[in-house]
Formats: sequence, C-alpha cells, structure tokens
Amino acid sequence: MSAAARRLRVSQPSVSQTVAALEQQVGAELFVRSSSGVQLTEAGTVLAAEARAVLARYDQALATVGRFATAGDSTLRVGVPLELPADLLPRALKALAETHPRTRVMVRHLSSAAQLDALRDGELDVGLLRSRPPDRELDAIVVVEERLGVLLAATEPPAPEGVRLESLAGLDWVGFPRADSPAWFDEIVAVLRSHGLQPGPAAAPGQSLIAEVKFAAVSAGQAFALAPEHWTQPLPGGVVWAALRGAPLVRRTWAVWAADSRRRDLGHLISELEPHRHLGP
Repeated sequence: MSAAARRLRVSQPSVSQTVAALEQQVGAELFVRSSSGVQLTEAGTVLAAEARAVLARYDQALATVGRFATAGDSTLRVGVPLELPADLLPRALKALAETHPRTRVMVRHLSSAAQLDALRDGELDVGLLRSRPPDRELDAIVVVEERLGVLLAATEPPAPEGVRLESLAGLDWVGFPRADSPAWFDEIVAVLRSHGLQPGPAAAPGQSLIAEVKFAAVSAGQAFALAPEHWTQPLPGGVVWAALRGAPLVRRTWAVWAADSRRRDLGHLISELEPHRHLGP
C-alpha cells in the first residue's frame, strides 16, 4: 500500500479508502491482508486483469488519435549504469516505440552519482541507479534485483552449491570507485567485513570497472570480482563464476524520475521496466 501511494502520489490512507470503496462496490474482497502485507484474492486478480485491459485500450486510443497531433517529436533522456541485464532496456524501449513512436530516446551511460546530479538538474528524465535517492522530489521503483556471485581465477572448479563469502578471505575485492555509488559501495563493504574480508583499496575516481579490468585482476588469483550469474560478458579462459552461498549480496537497480512528471511516455517506459528479477532458484 505504501508503494502504491508513492507511485500515485497520494497518501496511504487514500489508497486504503479507495480499495475499501472498490470492495464495497464489487461486493467482494480484493485483498487478503496480513502482518507482512497484502495479496490479491481471486476476485482481485480478475479485477486487476480487467483494469490493465482498460488502461491498455485507453493508451491505444490516445496513440491512435495522437497521429493527428501537430506537436513535434519529444526526447526522453535515460541514464544507465555500466551493467544491466541484456534484455531489460531493449525490451522496454521496443514497447515504448510501439506506443509512443514520436518519442526519441537518448541513452547516456553514467554512474549512479552522476545520474542523480543530472536528475536534480533536469538533465535526465529517468535514471537507473544502484540505490534509492533520499530526495522527496524524486520517485523510484526497483526494476532489477540480481543475486551476485563472484568471478575467481579458475584454479579448480567451484562446488555446485557455490562458495562461502568468508572463504575468500585474503583476496582483494575488485571494486568500483565509491564516488560512483556511495550507498551501494558502503553496503558491499559492510557485508564483506561482516564475513571477515578486507575489501582492499577502492578503484580511483573515474576508473570504469569494465569487464576486461575485472578479468585481468581476477585471473592472477589474488582478487575476486562480483557479477550476476546472467552476466552479458563471456568468461575468458582462466576465470570462472561461482554462486555465493546464502546470497549475501543482492544488487538492486532503481528507476528514478521527477515525482511531479506527467509525461505519458515516461510512465509507459517505467511500467515496462518493472519488475525484472534475476534472483535464481
């Protein structure tokens, strides 16, 4: 309910009252409420499907009529981090092109910190950040959750069940510059230290942690790097990927945009981005 209220930009009691009014109108319970949250009932699932169909028809009507509009094309400026699931953005942009063919998308590769500055300055319409910003003027939703494993030198095949994080003690973490994403960097360091690891020196500001840098550092056998299982880069000889037992590190990517935005193309893009999880079994 809290997440719905944030996305609708209304108070949580307003959302609860609307749900109660809907339940009274249809004469059926739409949610099962518990201490951990709410879940749709069978009636709620049917109503949600019908509502999505109505909204899709509405969007289609606007797109059809929009062909008669005389306004010029608009540009949607999107910020992206270095690593994303390969199908995330192309899938969403393809759907956007079908519903808003007059929107031109401009994608910029920026660190989370740089994206946040650009969002605050009005230079980006939506950014994909590694942590949720505290700004009340910005809205955000999680669009990707990825359980991180590790890249290691291929001295011996890792166990099928993965490796324990504490077993990597003595190896340096090949980390990104803290300035790129301070909150995410600090979360990683805290988890590493809680498992008895010393993170090692952080990368210098401005140093891009591209795949080749990770591979070179790891292959020598003195370091490890973090990477999701469904990584887009093929592994070279001498480097293996292993899961981390217990999944102690989950990398989240947030779509962030101005809370007062009323752009329909932006809203459609965001709806196509969520949710997209790579959490594994």
